[in-house]
Amino acid sequence: MAIEIVPLAQGDIPGAVDCVQKAFSDDPYFRWAFDDPSKFNIQRNAASLAAHFQYGINCDCPIYVAKITRAANETKNDLEVRLPPGTVVGVGWWYSPQAPSRPQTWSVWAQEWLLSFRQLMNNILFFGRGGLNVRRYWIWKQVQQTAHDSIWQDPRGYYFCNVVGVNSEARGMGVGKKLMERVMEKADQEGMPCYLESSKGYPNVCIYEKMGFELVREIDI
Repeated sequence: MAIEIVPLAQGDIPGAVDCVQKAFSDDPYFRWAFDDPSKFNIQRNAASLAAHFQYGINCDCPIYVAKITRAANETKNDLEVRLPPGTVVGVGWWYSPQAPSRPQTWSVWAQEWLLSFRQLMNNILFFGRGGLNVRRYWIWKQVQQTAHDSIWQDPRGYYFCNVVGVNSEARGMGVGKKLMERVMEKADQEGMPCYLESSKGYPNVCIYEKMGFELVREIDI
């Protein structure tokens, strides 16, 4: 099975949403924020993710997807039969560096308001937030912001890896590493630092350390 890493395009959003939902279905943060499975609405969650991906595209964020590709003369195997060409099997969702001293651009400000409006419409359409524990969500955002204020000391800002997720059927093939390296190489060329957070200590921390990351703090929520 051949896999290509390409920038997220408009037509990739549904596949990227599906990939993230599958990759994070057992994630500790996800289970904590959506603490009542009986209230979880997967369609509402998909609409929220799609709105965020659209925001990322509009703001020119470095978001990449791993897609299955196959040459015309390549033999199929059982895995490829289940996952046809064009299937998104990995997502690397980053935010570009933003220097704290630089004011937010008008275009990003407008996109944030547009994102808020889309989420409001989703709340109306789906009669709520789809099972998200809003109190817990804001606890996390506050703890995260406190950590950023303390840790993010570089005045240029950071490439922030918001999400990296791989479909279970494509794990063990280096897909996550390829998604990470696409932006990390760009950061190295620019001499910019990278930052990420992981809600799983094992094996994620060891994997990221092999890529050059260093554990600087554990965040307790």
